[in-house]
Order: sequence, then C-alpha cells, then structure tokens
Amino acid sequence: MNRMDPKVDVYLSKAKKWQEELAKLRTIVLDCQLTEELKWYQPCYTFQKSNIVIISGFKEYCALGFFKGALLKDPNGILIRPGENTQAGRQIRFTSVREIVEMEPILKAYIYEAIEVERAGLKVNFKKTTEFMVPEEFQNKLDEIPALKTAFDALTPGRQRAYLLYFSAPKQSKTREARVEKCMQQILNGKGLND
Repeated sequence: MNRMDPKVDVYLSKAKKWQEELAKLRTIVLDCQLTEELKWYQPCYTFQKSNIVIISGFKEYCALGFFKGALLKDPNGILIRPGENTQAGRQIRFTSVREIVEMEPILKAYIYEAIEVERAGLKVNFKKTTEFMVPEEFQNKLDEIPALKTAFDALTPGRQRAYLLYFSAPKQSKTREARVEKCMQQILNGKGLND
C-alpha cells in the first residue's frame, strides 16, 4: 500500500524543470511501498516515519537522494556524495527519463536496501564536532571572550559544525576573521548560522 501526498502533485505540477523525470522517480519510489510526504519543499519518502529517500530537481540534474546512502553497498558505483562535507547522504543523478527507466531495477534494489538499513536500525557514524578543525581566528575569540565559548559550547553539534565549516572555508585569515566577527553576536544569542 503506497500512500501518496496531494501536496506532491502540486509540487510536480509547478516544477519548472525535470517534471517528467521527477514523476518517473516518484512512481518507482512509491512502488517500493514507502509513504510520501512533502518535506523541505521536496517529495520525501519514509518507512515507519523514518526518512529513506528524497527526490529533487537541480539546475543541471535531478536526483534520488538517500538519507543514509553512506551505509549502502553501492555495487554499481552510482552513489554520489552531494557535497564535500556530506557525511550520510548520497545521490543518484539523472538528466533524462530514459536513464531512469533503464536503471529502474537497480534503483529499486538500492531503495529496498535503504529500507533494510533503516529496519536494522543502522546508524551513520558521524564525525564528532571535536574532530573538526577550529580555525585560529575563532579559537582566539573563544579564548578572549569566555561568554562566546560558553554560548558556542551550548549550541547543538550540528550548529557548531556549521560554524566551524563556515569559518574554516576562506583561504585568507582576514576573511576568516571577518566571518567570525560577523557571527559572534548570533552565537552569543544561541542561534545557528542559518537561524
């Protein structure tokens, strides 16, 4: 029994690009007995209320994203890490309906494996926040301002990681310092980078 969400019909009808591809991916995923919801403004598919896959349209491609893709075996070597800092998620990317149709049995096998990963209760071993580099410019501010260190330590691990990645990204110290300065009040207010 697949459960369709009418909000996804609206989403697909408004998709400016990849409409046919997303509709085909939807059909394949629903054949795998997952529950459909609209989450993060995208069609998301769950098993016993746990996220399994999401379908998304991007500028250059559309994708079937696996929330715990890092735990899948990937015998076909088709899973792609969406970003260099992505730890759990993986995508399979498409640029045509024909590609999706040709890969349908493989896609279903990957989806069923993802369901089994969830059923088994497997977890991705995330890199701990303490394993991320703290840029010198931020460490200096943490040492200088005890309230900033207290506020940063009180943030959730995900918010801490977001700041550390953001502060570490620029090559120039001056830019890293400017980012730290810009975000200090937000950290002191207990807010994450994107809050």
